[in-house]
Amino acid sequence: MNVTLRQLQVFQSVAETRNFSRSGALIGLTQPAVSRCITELEGQLGLKLLNRTTREVELTEAGRRLAARLGRVLEDLDTALQDVQGMATERRGRVRVASSPTLSANLMPECITLCQRSLPGLQLLMLDRIQHDVLDSVRSGEVDFGVVIDPGEREDLHSEAILSEPFCLVCLPSHPLASSDHVAWTDLAGQSLVLLDHASGSRRLIDRALDSQGVRCDMAHDVGHPTTIFRMVEAGLGISVVPTLALPPEGLPGLAVRALYPRVDRDIMLVHRKNRALSPLAESAWALIRDVAHQRQPALQGQGAAPGRAD
Repeated sequence: MNVTLRQLQVFQSVAETRNFSRSGALIGLTQPAVSRCITELEGQLGLKLLNRTTREVELTEAGRRLAARLGRVLEDLDTALQDVQGMATERRGRVRVASSPTLSANLMPECITLCQRSLPGLQLLMLDRIQHDVLDSVRSGEVDFGVVIDPGEREDLHSEAILSEPFCLVCLPSHPLASSDHVAWTDLAGQSLVLLDHASGSRRLIDRALDSQGVRCDMAHDVGHPTTIFRMVEAGLGISVVPTLALPPEGLPGLAVRALYPRVDRDIMLVHRKNRALSPLAESAWALIRDVAHQRQPALQGQGAAPGRAD
C-alpha cells in the first residue's frame, strides 16, 4: 500500500466540506487535482470512500470510518513532526562522549566544567575507556561521539583533528639523559622503558617512532595509566616516553621532563560514525570540546619547541 500524506489531507478536507471545489480552494489544489487524489486513495485502499452526485458528496461506510479516525492520526503526526523540527533549536538534553584515559583526565574535565557554565541545559556524560573500547562504543552507537588518539584506520568514521601534542621523556633528575634540555630518540637505545601498554592509542605511535629511529630498548614494564608510569620511574625502574597531556598540571616534582627530537606528535581527534549525523545538542558538545582543545594548542606547541625542565 502506497498511501501518501497529501491524499489523506485531501480526503480529510473533502470529508469536512463535502465539496471538491471548496476543498481545493482551502488546500490550494484545483478541483480535478482533488478528484485525482481521492481516486488514487480509493485505488490504494481497494474501497470506495465517497459517493459523488451532481449536487453533493456523501461518505460511504468505509469513508465514515476513515474520517472518524483520520483527524487524530494527522494531528498526532503533525505534533511529532513539530517536535522533531524543534530539535534544531533544542538546548536541553544529555550527550554521551567516550574518551581515552589521558584525555579523560587532562582535557575532558575542563570541557565538562565549561559545558556546565556556558550550556547549562546540556549534560555532558563522559565514559572513560581505553581507546579500543572508545572506538567500539562509537561504532555501536552507545555514545554520540568519541575523543581519541588518531586511530589510523577510520574509513567508517567521520573524524576531526582538534589537537597535536609532542611526546616527551620522563626520567629521574639523576639520570644521564636529564643533563640535556633536548634528548634524541636515538639516545634511548639500550634503556629500560616503562610505557603505556598496547591498549593505549599512544603506544602504537611510540613504537613506530622508536622503530623509525632504529632504537632498540628493553621494554621493562607495560602499564595502563600514566600515574603508574611516574611512580615506577620514581622508583628507579626505568625511564618513559609519554604524551605531553599526560603530565599533571602541577608538574612532576622529583622527576625530569625533557623534549624529544625529532619531534613526534600524536593527533587528538573527535570521531563519530560516518553515516550517523550528530544531533544539534551533540554538535554543540563537539564544538565546545574542539574549542577547548584549540585553546590548548599554543601551549603544547611551545612545550615541544623549547627546552622544558620539570626537575
